[in-house]
This record gives sequence, C-alpha cells and structure tokens, in this order.
Amino acid sequence: MFLILHLFTIQMKTTIIILFVLIFMTSMVNAAILHGEIFDFSLEPLSDAVVEINTEPKQVKVAKDGKYEFELEPGNYIIKTAYSNDIDLYYEQNITIKDKDGRYNVDLILLPVLEEEDFEDIENIFEEKQEASPALLVILIITSAFSILYLFRWFTSKKVTKKEEKEETEGDLDELISFIKKEGGRVTQKDIRKRFPLSEAKISLMISELEHKGVLEKIKKGRGNIIILKKD
Repeated sequence: MFLILHLFTIQMKTTIIILFVLIFMTSMVNAAILHGEIFDFSLEPLSDAVVEINTEPKQVKVAKDGKYEFELEPGNYIIKTAYSNDIDLYYEQNITIKDKDGRYNVDLILLPVLEEEDFEDIENIFEEKQEASPALLVILIITSAFSILYLFRWFTSKKVTKKEEKEETEGDLDELISFIKKEGGRVTQKDIRKRFPLSEAKISLMISELEHKGVLEKIKKGRGNIIILKKD
C-alpha cells in the first residue's frame, strides 16, 4: 500500500511538472519578440546600457553587446534606456505590440540628459522602425540651432562691450587733454594719477596713445615724467 501511494505521488509530481512546462512553452510561442540595438547620439553602439520595459513584472536587462531583446504579450509599453559614463544618457519610447507572434525591431538612440524644457524639444525623435539618418538629422538641426543662438549672443555682447570700451576710452582721453589744458598745458604724470581714479597702467597707455597721435610730449625728469600738451 505504501509503495502504491509513493508511486502515485511521484506520478502526480511528474504530471504537474509537465503541465508547467507545457504552459511555459505555450506562453513562449505566443509571445512577440521586441529587439534592437542601442546607440549614443553619435550613432556609436553602446555596451552595458540598462534597458527597462514596464511589463508585469517589470523586465530589466543590461545590453552587454549593445543589443537587447524582450518577449512581450500584445499591449502598450514604455521602454526606457539609460547609460552613465562621462555623461549621462537617457531615452524612453512608447511601444505598441499588436501580434503575438510578431517580431518588432526598434533601435534606440540615447541623448544627453538635459533640463526639462530643453529635453521636450528633442523627445520622440525616433519612432518604431525609423531609419537612423532622419533621427541624426533632427539632432544636428537642434544642436546647430542652439549653437548659432549661443554664438549670436556671444558676438553681440562682445560687440557691445568693445563699443562701450572704445567710447569710455575716448571720453577718458578727452578729459585728460582738458585737464592738461587747465593746468597750463604742462603737468607731471604723478598729478594725472592723483586727478584720475584709474590704474597706473591705464594712465600710461592713455599717455602713450596721445603721444603716438602727436597730441602730447613726454619728457623724462628724475623718477617721473613731465607731460606737455603740444600746440596745434
């Protein structure tokens, strides 16, 4: 009797295992395959990127060779990819699986993690089964636009700054000439430093410029200089 019960128990266990195997194999046959490659924004394959898809339970894989593959039931999913090295890269995309036995090839291009307002301008640039060239073109256009805007602002600010510096310098030179005239056309460089709250180097440059233009004459006397305003 004991032997019969023991054999019956073994048979039941075997039957249960076979049922589980059959169920698992059936689900495997009916599952669609989502696969693809992972690239950075320069279209170089990325290894060790983390790929995640919001199934129940969630599936997470590390793309060791730059490739990934998931088995999915029909439905809507969100696939997310992240990579961190010198810079942080990220991308996510909505995926729709329609057929149980279909194969879906979706390549993923990761982009640098930007501020939220900047990231909104470049998200959803790569749709299912889309070629890499249009996506790269969109990235280049957006990057070029930001670069042109930055260069335009930098050039404009530099131009304004140089114009202001030139106007300021010309004003200082006029004040220096007026001061020397009031002093009778002859002063020491020490007197000029006392009168103008500028650095010694700036005053020396101003005097040298007016001397070069033939407006002033500088005469060495002891440890200092005499500045003489030339007559027209």
